[in-house]
Amino acid sequence: MACNKLYIASLNSGSNGNCYYVGNDDEAILIDAGISCRETEKRMLRLGLSLTKVKAIFISHEHTDHIKGLCTLSAKYNLPVYITPGTLAGCRFLLRKDLIRTLYSNVPVTVGDLAIIGFPKLHDAAEPHSFMISCKGTNVGVFTDIGAACEQLIHHFKQCHAAFLETNYDDALLAKSAYPYFLKRRISGGHGHLSNQQALDVFTAHRPSFMSHLLLAHLSKDNNCPDLVHKLFTQHSNGTEIIVASRHEETAVYAISEPITAHSF
Repeated sequence: MACNKLYIASLNSGSNGNCYYVGNDDEAILIDAGISCRETEKRMLRLGLSLTKVKAIFISHEHTDHIKGLCTLSAKYNLPVYITPGTLAGCRFLLRKDLIRTLYSNVPVTVGDLAIIGFPKLHDAAEPHSFMISCKGTNVGVFTDIGAACEQLIHHFKQCHAAFLETNYDDALLAKSAYPYFLKRRISGGHGHLSNQQALDVFTAHRPSFMSHLLLAHLSKDNNCPDLVHKLFTQHSNGTEIIVASRHEETAVYAISEPITAHSF
């Protein structure tokens, strides 16, 4: 029996704002709310996605590009916000108390037929988390703002039918950029961001055969190039569709489903 499809889209991805949509036919969630409420509404409308289907927002960490539109969006649509205590303490605003839900590491949250698991990641924030969203056997991962690929990331990546995976910077472009040394170290020092090569290593070593889509996310404006990273991954795609998530606009909506396997009787 075929499972429900998951529909995914990046509404924006980059240091200027991050917001990712994952849902089925009946309900959806947003991972992060780093663009304004108005811009979120505009982009979802252009994609034919309804905010009435969105039932919750999950926050990965407290950096501004992940929470900028959170208060307004959450309050306007009465959306519960799943957030760890450390991340909440690091936010410089007050969410409505009745909308706050505590997010616990590796404890599933159920939203209709969606099951969402947050797990720790390596990033320079209070309690940063990545997410796996599942619906009746179909799995989508949201893996951005990662300094290095830890065991938990690899464990979840191996189960993904689709994933948002950070490809923040190209090593050569970062090395010759005008960024000060301390900032280059922050980006590449193990608790910053994932390079193109680090992400490619995850993909080539741990890509499951059933992964249909990979969205390359959180590209640096100055230290990466969409064409460069798309070409790099396409050479190793083995049938997985490679999409670069833009820092300026939404992607298309992609339908993700568990492959139907043949059974002999």
